[in-house]
Amino acid sequence: MPTKPNREENPVVIPIEDALDLHAFAPQDIPAIVNDYLEECVRRGMREVRLIHGRGTGTQRAIVRSLLAQHPLALDFGDAPPDRGGWGATIVHLRESHSAP
Repeated sequence: MPTKPNREENPVVIPIEDALDLHAFAPQDIPAIVNDYLEECVRRGMREVRLIHGRGTGTQRAIVRSLLAQHPLALDFGDAPPDRGGWGATIVHLRESHSAP
């Protein structure tokens, strides 16, 4: 009988770009996904990213903002400009990486 795939054995590969759309992820997965994404962005020398959480009920936005408020890699964050998603997305300014590429 087939078994369900284990997430640790079959990780989802997310392309590292300047924006991450969180719509496809379950709320309980968002903290780990955002943390891994921010770490990789800093490692690649990115200084600004956009997290797209949508406008809906605000659940994903609250999770993202709560994580960013205490995240050591986030210098600051706020709503995206209207042409980049407005309050349905969060712009994050990242700390500089101090490690060699």
